[in-house]
Amino acid sequence: MNPDVATPAIDPRRVIIFDTTLRDGEQAPGATLNIEEKVEIAKQLARLGVDVIEAGFAISSQGDFEAVQRIAREVQGPIITSLARVRKQDIDRAWEALKDNPRPRIHVFISSSDIHLKHLFRMSREEALIQTREMVSYARSLCQDIEFSAQDATRSEVDFLCQMIEVAIDAGASTVNLPDTVGYTTPDEYERLVLTVLSKVPNIRKAVISVHCHNDLGMAVSNSLTALKAGARQVECTINGIGERAGNAALEEIVMALQTRQDFFGLNTRVDTTQIHRTSRMVSTLTGIPVQPNKAVVGSNAFSHESGIHQDGMLKERRTYEIMDASSVGAGETNLVLGKHSGRHAFRKKLEELGHPLDGEELNRTFFEFKQLCDKKKTVNDDDIMSLLLDQVQTEGTPAYRMEQFQVTTGDKIVPTATVKLVTSDGTVLTQAATGDGPVDAICKAIEQLAGLESHIAEFSVNAVTAGEDALGEVTMKVIYKGRTVTGRGAGTDIIAASAKAFLHAINKFVEMGPFEEENGADPYKRDEFGPLAGISRAYM
Repeated sequence: MNPDVATPAIDPRRVIIFDTTLRDGEQAPGATLNIEEKVEIAKQLARLGVDVIEAGFAISSQGDFEAVQRIAREVQGPIITSLARVRKQDIDRAWEALKDNPRPRIHVFISSSDIHLKHLFRMSREEALIQTREMVSYARSLCQDIEFSAQDATRSEVDFLCQMIEVAIDAGASTVNLPDTVGYTTPDEYERLVLTVLSKVPNIRKAVISVHCHNDLGMAVSNSLTALKAGARQVECTINGIGERAGNAALEEIVMALQTRQDFFGLNTRVDTTQIHRTSRMVSTLTGIPVQPNKAVVGSNAFSHESGIHQDGMLKERRTYEIMDASSVGAGETNLVLGKHSGRHAFRKKLEELGHPLDGEELNRTFFEFKQLCDKKKTVNDDDIMSLLLDQVQTEGTPAYRMEQFQVTTGDKIVPTATVKLVTSDGTVLTQAATGDGPVDAICKAIEQLAGLESHIAEFSVNAVTAGEDALGEVTMKVIYKGRTVTGRGAGTDIIAASAKAFLHAINKFVEMGPFEEENGADPYKRDEFGPLAGISRAYM
């Protein structure tokens, strides 16, 4: 077996961290990422030290395929995997996207519960076993590292589940996943399931047991940790716990629980915990999904103390009320930093410290934005710089429309009016004026009219990146067009300008998507020559 393939033989105490932020996490409503954003997150996940990155579902769309392919080509270190249903077309597409990476993995899945087999796959148990054997074997003929997932494992008849896992391992799977697809199980039940699989599947020692938990009943992290204690050695999770419905098990909570309670779990990971805060912020910013203040490990209140008793204890001895040091997750006090007199060399050095080294034109463009920000703010700290960097991620390449200029007239006795000048990717200058209920509404209407898209802003939020009257503000919008939802983001000291950026970012995403027609592989319940298959392409685990 390839020594790069993660197996218990490497270190029986080590937990393999499988990050599915870019696949399952992106399925959170409105969390659509463009290719550049996915690549940037993947690079940060590699810095974080995850073992496996599930880069996407290659057959679901051309955009997903290109994202998986670019991540496979550009991100080194972690195993890169793509999801595939138990059908040849999916597996071929996944392999085509992954094959340029030195550590590829094909992740094949089918359901094992009777309710899924009857209503989604419309096949018998016997047919499911045949499909599992044939398609895992086919995937193994292309790629040495194969993961098999028995969707809805926690609601499956246990003897049949064990039989399916045995078949998958015989066919070549080196990792077998027991997903709690609908967040139904409890820690005690999940522990029994893992122990049963370990005792009843005769070839289970040839594979790593993986767990993938959803948070519908608020037990995703507890279930995952209990399964690891019982003998699972891979855990599938997402940054900030984002994902379908109530989300997935949160990577940061699992990793810090294992590290903080080494005495109880006796397990370890390869994650660089000092990168956790930075990764959390990047994912929150690019997906437009804010982190709740009281969120464990990465929430803004996670290391804050207001109670007088708590503050007194902290001043005397930090450990009286904190079991983790903020610096251990990279959430320590941000230092100042840089200002308008800082040079390019110092700025470049700061980017390297933040884990985002830039050179050439990228450095020049970001440094220019930094200098402009310095003219507006008295001080610029790490969070401000991170916001600038994330702005650069979403504006790489040539967008369909670029803001050249805007002007707003507003007041309590006049109708808010905005004039907007955009430049198209081919250099055409477009100008439009519009009125609205307020200055932001007027700007958005003018942009809409120029782009010819009648969209709807479903959500609008403004957050201050830092404190102070000159704080950099981040605007996040969830915009709907023809049934699709994207997230637009903009940042700046002027909230109206940041709002215009955010809306234009969303419009450019819609243009980038191309014609709004169902793409190949988008129908998860499509019948084909392989028989009735239900792919659950957007909500499988």
